[in-house]
Amino acid sequence: MIEDERPEHEPADIEDGGERDGSPLEAQFAEAERERAQFKLIAQRAQADLVNYRRRAADELEEARRSANTGLLLRALAVIDDFERAMALVPDEAVAPGWLEGLRLVHRGMMNMLESEGVSKIEASGCPFDPREAEAVLYEESESAAEGEVIRVVRQGYMQRDRVLRPAQVVVAKQVQDAYDESEEVK
Repeated sequence: MIEDERPEHEPADIEDGGERDGSPLEAQFAEAERERAQFKLIAQRAQADLVNYRRRAADELEEARRSANTGLLLRALAVIDDFERAMALVPDEAVAPGWLEGLRLVHRGMMNMLESEGVSKIEASGCPFDPREAEAVLYEESESAAEGEVIRVVRQGYMQRDRVLRPAQVVVAKQVQDAYDESEEVK
């Protein structure tokens, strides 16, 4: 019999002369597998961290852009408020019809610019008072409106997409107080 040939019924040792179970090669292989799994996990975490970082950076960039726009939009709203007050005081017969129509076109253009930036008016008049969208500057007795209902808008409020850009300043209805005074009854 040749040395390299083994009978089929005899178990063959591993090529490096190691033992069957627990050989150094198997131990190295198990260690390599464990390291591979660990490195794979590290790579997955790093990839997830990178995705999260990119999303956070994009969100921060969008928020910075939104904040920069907010300041500009608030200044534009102040100009629009002044423009609307001035137009409300111009008597129709005091100016040429074309000139007044030109001013209305300018106003419409400004409002379209705001709409393109996602800005819309807060509809407060006739609605229940909502402190998230309006500031109550005055409470006024009213028989025709329910208590807590906005009866007049003093300064228009605006939303930009889903957040309040500038709250509306409103007058809110309160219950009418009876003329009867209890202090007179005590006397």
